Amino acid sequence: MDIHGHTALVTGGGSGLGAETARELARQGARVAILDRNEAAALSVAAECGGLGLAADITDTESVQRAMAQVRAALGPVRMLMNVAGIGGAKRVVGRDGTPMPLEAFAHTIEVNLIGTFNVLRLIAADMSQLEPLEDGERGVIVCTASAAAFDGQVGQAAYAASKGGLVAMTLPLARDLGQHGIRVCSIAPGLFLTPLLDGLPAEVQRSLAESIPFPKRLGRAEEFARLAAHIVTNRSLNGAVIRLDGALRLPPR
Repeated sequence: MDIHGHTALVTGGGSGLGAETARELARQGARVAILDRNEAAALSVAAECGGLGLAADITDTESVQRAMAQVRAALGPVRMLMNVAGIGGAKRVVGRDGTPMPLEAFAHTIEVNLIGTFNVLRLIAADMSQLEPLEDGERGVIVCTASAAAFDGQVGQAAYAASKGGLVAMTLPLARDLGQHGIRVCSIAPGLFLTPLLDGLPAEVQRSLAESIPFPKRLGRAEEFARLAAHIVTNRSLNGAVIRLDGALRLPPR
Protein backbone atom coordinates (compact mmCIF):
# COMPACT_ATOMS: atom_id res chain seq x y z
CA MET A 1 0.00 0.00 0.00
CA ASP A 2 1.15 3.48 -0.74
CA ILE A 3 1.39 5.36 2.56
CA HIS A 4 0.92 8.78 0.99
CA GLY A 5 -2.60 10.12 1.18
CA HIS A 6 -4.01 7.40 3.44
CA THR A 7 -4.99 7.55 7.11
CA ALA A 8 -3.00 5.82 9.83
CA LEU A 9 -4.06 5.23 13.43
CA VAL A 10 -1.23 4.78 15.95
CA THR A 11 -2.06 3.56 19.46
CA GLY A 12 0.44 4.46 22.16
CA GLY A 13 1.54 7.23 19.83
CA GLY A 14 2.23 9.75 22.56
CA SER A 15 5.78 8.56 23.25
CA GLY A 16 8.54 6.12 22.38
CA LEU A 17 8.11 3.70 19.49
CA GLY A 18 4.56 4.85 18.81
CA ALA A 19 5.48 8.51 18.57
CA GLU A 20 8.34 7.85 16.16
CA THR A 21 6.10 5.60 14.05
CA ALA A 22 3.55 8.40 13.81
CA ARG A 23 6.28 10.83 12.74
CA GLU A 24 7.63 8.44 10.10
CA LEU A 25 4.21 7.81 8.58
CA ALA A 26 3.53 11.55 8.53
CA ARG A 27 6.89 12.15 6.81
CA GLN A 28 5.78 9.69 4.14
CA GLY A 29 2.55 11.55 3.56
CA ALA A 30 0.02 9.78 5.76
CA ARG A 31 -2.75 11.50 7.64
CA VAL A 32 -1.99 10.41 11.19
CA ALA A 33 -4.20 9.98 14.24
CA ILE A 34 -2.46 9.39 17.57
CA LEU A 35 -4.28 7.57 20.37
CA ASP A 36 -2.81 7.55 23.86
CA ARG A 37 -4.08 7.45 27.43
CA ASN A 38 -2.01 10.60 27.95
CA GLU A 39 -3.99 13.20 26.03
CA ALA A 40 -1.34 15.91 26.35
CA ALA A 41 1.29 13.61 24.87
CA ALA A 42 -1.03 12.59 22.01
CA LEU A 43 -1.77 16.22 21.20
CA SER A 44 1.92 17.13 21.30
CA VAL A 45 2.93 14.43 18.80
CA ALA A 46 -0.11 15.20 16.65
CA ALA A 47 0.98 18.85 16.47
CA GLU A 48 4.38 17.72 15.15
CA CYS A 49 2.72 15.46 12.57
CA GLY A 50 -0.04 17.81 11.51
CA GLY A 51 -2.44 15.11 12.63
CA LEU A 52 -5.09 14.36 15.23
CA GLY A 53 -4.35 13.55 18.88
CA LEU A 54 -6.94 11.79 21.01
CA ALA A 55 -7.18 10.30 24.47
CA ALA A 56 -8.35 6.68 24.45
CA ASP A 57 -8.12 3.50 26.50
CA ILE A 58 -7.53 0.51 24.23
CA THR A 59 -9.22 -1.84 26.72
CA ASP A 60 -12.45 0.19 26.64
CA THR A 61 -14.54 -0.51 23.55
CA GLU A 62 -16.64 2.65 23.85
CA SER A 63 -13.51 4.77 24.25
CA VAL A 64 -11.99 3.28 21.10
CA GLN A 65 -15.22 3.62 19.12
CA ARG A 66 -15.53 7.30 20.06
CA ALA A 67 -11.97 7.91 18.93
CA MET A 68 -12.54 6.01 15.67
CA ALA A 69 -15.58 8.14 14.88
CA GLN A 70 -13.54 11.31 15.41
CA VAL A 71 -10.73 9.99 13.20
CA ARG A 72 -13.12 9.09 10.39
CA ALA A 73 -14.76 12.50 10.54
CA ALA A 74 -11.48 14.43 10.59
CA LEU A 75 -9.10 12.33 8.49
CA GLY A 76 -11.15 9.75 6.62
CA PRO A 77 -11.19 5.95 6.85
CA VAL A 78 -8.24 4.21 8.49
CA ARG A 79 -6.13 2.11 6.10
CA MET A 80 -3.18 1.58 8.46
CA LEU A 81 -3.33 0.52 12.11
CA MET A 82 -0.17 0.61 14.20
CA ASN A 83 -0.87 -1.17 17.49
CA VAL A 84 1.97 0.07 19.69
CA ALA A 85 0.22 0.76 23.02
CA GLY A 86 1.20 -1.53 25.87
CA ILE A 87 2.62 -1.77 29.37
CA GLY A 88 5.71 -3.38 30.88
CA GLY A 89 6.58 -4.27 34.43
CA ALA A 90 8.07 -7.31 36.13
CA LYS A 91 6.93 -9.38 39.07
CA ARG A 92 8.05 -12.80 40.28
CA VAL A 93 5.50 -15.59 40.60
CA VAL A 94 6.54 -16.05 44.23
CA GLY A 95 7.91 -13.01 46.00
CA ARG A 96 10.89 -12.92 48.35
CA ASP A 97 8.48 -13.07 51.28
CA GLY A 98 6.82 -16.19 49.87
CA THR A 99 3.62 -14.53 48.74
CA PRO A 100 2.19 -15.37 45.30
CA MET A 101 2.03 -12.81 42.53
CA PRO A 102 -1.37 -11.08 42.67
CA LEU A 103 -3.62 -12.52 40.00
CA GLU A 104 -4.83 -9.00 39.27
CA ALA A 105 -1.30 -7.97 38.20
CA PHE A 106 -1.10 -10.84 35.70
CA ALA A 107 -4.61 -10.20 34.39
CA HIS A 108 -3.99 -6.47 33.95
CA THR A 109 -0.95 -7.05 31.74
CA ILE A 110 -2.87 -9.53 29.60
CA GLU A 111 -5.84 -7.17 29.43
CA VAL A 112 -3.80 -4.23 28.13
CA ASN A 113 -1.17 -5.85 25.93
CA LEU A 114 -3.16 -8.71 24.42
CA ILE A 115 -6.87 -8.04 24.83
CA GLY A 116 -6.51 -4.27 24.35
CA THR A 117 -4.51 -4.76 21.16
CA PHE A 118 -7.09 -7.23 19.83
CA ASN A 119 -9.92 -4.89 20.81
CA VAL A 120 -8.61 -2.07 18.62
CA LEU A 121 -7.69 -4.51 15.86
CA ARG A 122 -11.14 -6.11 15.64
CA LEU A 123 -12.92 -2.75 15.51
CA ILE A 124 -10.60 -1.27 12.89
CA ALA A 125 -10.64 -4.47 10.82
CA ALA A 126 -14.44 -4.37 10.65
CA ASP A 127 -14.23 -0.82 9.27
CA MET A 128 -11.44 -1.71 6.85
CA SER A 129 -13.41 -4.65 5.46
CA GLN A 130 -16.03 -2.23 4.14
CA LEU A 131 -13.58 0.03 2.27
CA GLU A 132 -13.11 0.05 -1.46
CA PRO A 133 -10.21 -2.26 -2.42
CA LEU A 134 -6.95 -0.82 -3.68
CA GLU A 135 -4.35 -2.51 -5.89
CA ASP A 136 -4.34 -6.32 -5.55
CA GLY A 137 -7.60 -6.04 -3.61
CA GLU A 138 -5.85 -4.60 -0.55
CA ARG A 139 -7.98 -2.71 1.95
CA GLY A 140 -5.70 -2.19 4.92
CA VAL A 141 -2.58 -3.10 6.91
CA ILE A 142 -2.32 -3.85 10.62
CA VAL A 143 0.98 -3.95 12.53
CA CYS A 144 1.13 -5.19 16.15
CA THR A 145 3.97 -4.78 18.62
CA ALA A 146 5.21 -7.97 20.27
CA SER A 147 8.59 -8.32 22.01
CA ALA A 148 11.70 -10.47 22.13
CA ALA A 149 10.34 -11.47 25.54
CA ALA A 150 7.66 -13.45 23.72
CA PHE A 151 10.42 -15.92 22.77
CA ASP A 152 12.85 -15.69 25.69
CA GLY A 153 11.13 -13.98 28.58
CA GLN A 154 13.20 -13.30 31.66
CA VAL A 155 12.64 -13.93 35.35
CA GLY A 156 9.71 -11.79 36.47
CA GLN A 157 8.26 -11.54 32.95
CA ALA A 158 5.66 -14.30 33.09
CA ALA A 159 2.78 -11.89 32.52
CA TYR A 160 4.58 -9.69 30.00
CA ALA A 161 5.96 -12.63 28.00
CA ALA A 162 2.54 -14.31 28.00
CA SER A 163 0.88 -11.15 26.70
CA LYS A 164 3.43 -10.65 23.94
CA GLY A 165 3.53 -14.36 23.17
CA GLY A 166 -0.20 -14.17 22.61
CA LEU A 167 0.35 -11.46 20.01
CA VAL A 168 2.96 -13.62 18.28
CA ALA A 169 0.67 -16.65 18.28
CA MET A 170 -2.31 -14.81 16.84
CA THR A 171 -0.45 -12.98 14.04
CA LEU A 172 -0.71 -15.79 11.49
CA PRO A 173 -4.35 -16.73 12.22
CA LEU A 174 -5.29 -13.06 12.07
CA ALA A 175 -3.61 -12.74 8.67
CA ARG A 176 -5.38 -15.86 7.44
CA ASP A 177 -8.72 -14.69 8.84
CA LEU A 178 -8.52 -11.15 7.47
CA GLY A 179 -6.91 -12.05 4.15
CA GLN A 180 -10.36 -12.64 2.68
CA HIS A 181 -11.03 -8.94 3.27
CA GLY A 182 -7.75 -7.77 1.74
CA ILE A 183 -6.24 -6.89 5.13
CA ARG A 184 -2.63 -7.81 5.96
CA VAL A 185 -1.38 -8.39 9.52
CA CYS A 186 2.23 -8.50 10.76
CA SER A 187 3.93 -8.09 14.12
CA ILE A 188 7.27 -6.60 15.11
CA ALA A 189 9.13 -8.10 18.07
CA PRO A 190 11.66 -5.49 19.22
CA GLY A 191 14.54 -6.29 21.52
CA LEU A 192 16.24 -3.69 23.70
CA PHE A 193 15.28 -0.24 22.44
CA LEU A 194 16.13 3.21 23.72
CA THR A 195 12.60 4.08 24.78
CA PRO A 196 11.77 6.51 27.62
CA LEU A 197 11.87 3.54 30.03
CA LEU A 198 15.46 2.56 29.21
CA ASP A 199 16.54 6.15 28.65
CA GLY A 200 15.92 6.76 32.34
CA LEU A 201 18.47 4.10 33.37
CA PRO A 202 22.03 5.08 34.36
CA ALA A 203 24.50 5.26 31.49
CA GLU A 204 26.50 2.29 32.77
CA VAL A 205 23.36 0.14 32.83
CA GLN A 206 22.55 1.18 29.25
CA ARG A 207 26.09 0.27 28.19
CA SER A 208 25.81 -3.14 29.86
CA LEU A 209 22.54 -3.85 28.08
CA ALA A 210 24.00 -2.76 24.75
CA GLU A 211 26.98 -5.10 25.22
CA SER A 212 24.60 -8.06 25.36
CA ILE A 213 23.49 -7.41 21.77
CA PRO A 214 25.58 -9.28 19.15
CA PHE A 215 25.42 -6.52 16.52
CA PRO A 216 25.08 -3.61 16.40
CA LYS A 217 26.26 -3.27 19.99
CA ARG A 218 23.87 -0.51 20.94
CA LEU A 219 20.28 -0.16 21.97
CA GLY A 220 17.75 -0.09 19.15
CA ARG A 221 16.54 3.28 17.96
CA ALA A 222 12.89 4.20 17.70
CA GLU A 223 13.33 5.33 14.11
CA GLU A 224 14.47 1.79 13.17
CA PHE A 225 11.22 0.39 14.50
CA ALA A 226 9.27 3.11 12.70
CA ARG A 227 10.99 2.46 9.37
CA LEU A 228 10.22 -1.26 9.61
CA ALA A 229 6.58 -0.54 10.42
CA ALA A 230 6.37 1.72 7.36
CA HIS A 231 8.09 -0.87 5.18
CA ILE A 232 5.52 -3.51 6.19
CA VAL A 233 2.83 -1.17 4.86
CA THR A 234 4.53 -0.73 1.50
CA ASN A 235 5.64 -4.35 0.96
CA ARG A 236 2.51 -6.23 -0.04
CA SER A 237 4.10 -9.68 0.31
CA LEU A 238 4.70 -9.19 4.03
CA ASN A 239 1.77 -10.88 5.73
CA GLY A 240 1.34 -13.15 8.73
CA ALA A 241 4.97 -12.58 9.74
CA VAL A 242 6.52 -11.83 13.12
CA ILE A 243 9.76 -9.94 12.55
CA ARG A 244 12.36 -9.85 15.31
CA LEU A 245 14.10 -6.48 15.43
CA ASP A 246 16.77 -7.17 18.01
CA GLY A 247 20.30 -7.29 16.58
CA ALA A 248 20.32 -11.10 17.09
CA LEU A 249 19.76 -10.65 20.82
CA ARG A 250 18.55 -13.60 22.87
CA LEU A 251 17.56 -12.50 26.34
CA PRO A 252 19.29 -14.26 29.26
CA PRO A 253 17.26 -15.62 32.20
CA ARG A 254 17.99 -12.44 34.18
